[in-house]
Amino acid sequence: MNNEKIPTSSNINWYPGHMAKTRRLIKEKIDMVDIVYEVVDARIPLSSKIKDVDDLIKSKLRIIIMAKTDLCDLDKTKSLAAKYEQLGYKVVMTDLINNKGINKIYEVTDFLLNDLNKKREEKGLKKRAYRALIIGIPNVGKSTLINRLVGKKATITGDKPGVTKNLSWIRINKDLELLDSPGILWPKLDDQTQAYNLACFSAIKEEILPKGKVACYILNYLNNNYRDNLIKRYDLSDFDYDDVVPAYEKIGKKRGCLVSGGEVDYDKVSNLIIKDLREGYLGKVTFDEV
Repeated sequence: MNNEKIPTSSNINWYPGHMAKTRRLIKEKIDMVDIVYEVVDARIPLSSKIKDVDDLIKSKLRIIIMAKTDLCDLDKTKSLAAKYEQLGYKVVMTDLINNKGINKIYEVTDFLLNDLNKKREEKGLKKRAYRALIIGIPNVGKSTLINRLVGKKATITGDKPGVTKNLSWIRINKDLELLDSPGILWPKLDDQTQAYNLACFSAIKEEILPKGKVACYILNYLNNNYRDNLIKRYDLSDFDYDDVVPAYEKIGKKRGCLVSGGEVDYDKVSNLIIKDLREGYLGKVTFDEV
């Protein structure tokens, strides 16, 4: 069991070629769109915001769409949404599993682009469909959002980064066209907490950070912020980051992560912890701080 503590600084470089290509294509096509839908994960609404997004979308109007609110600590995430709104952003919170918040996206889009329609009317032009670029980090819920907007399965969805590969136009209805884009990150993850938050919720590939460290990061955060969730799921009332073995032993035995002879399989425990967090079995949580 690797007991090494999480370092205070990071030099995590992960920047696949398709991300560089996506950035180039977005810059080439940004003048074609009227508005940007910037999707973030409601469980990490700060960590999942593309760091240098303004360089890509210039001064385009945008809506920050918080996906996966069914899995977040709603009070905490609402406070973070208010922080964005104080900075002048329009924020829409969505529960895509239960199809909540979709109409609000249309309402805010109409509100923000009202001047565009007026200018077209003044020129004697007919109203045309709005064109929106949808952008976000990998596995943040973009494809699911598109499927909800369309009302049917329009894109492939998955729980791993890199499902969408190219930019493509999708006609939602007569009033809206979407330019879908693959998930992108920034060239260097130099904020350690942000890097681990992204790893916890599958925004970066599992090979980038050791699963054991990611799992221990999860246990440590929950122990400090959502201890009741640990008790409910694992009967774990405390977690000592300096000695993780007792916690792993307890979780492994309780959840059946064993090998022949009844020994606890630490790798299985790590996988279980990460999976439980992502699928909501460790309760409704938000890992970013207000």
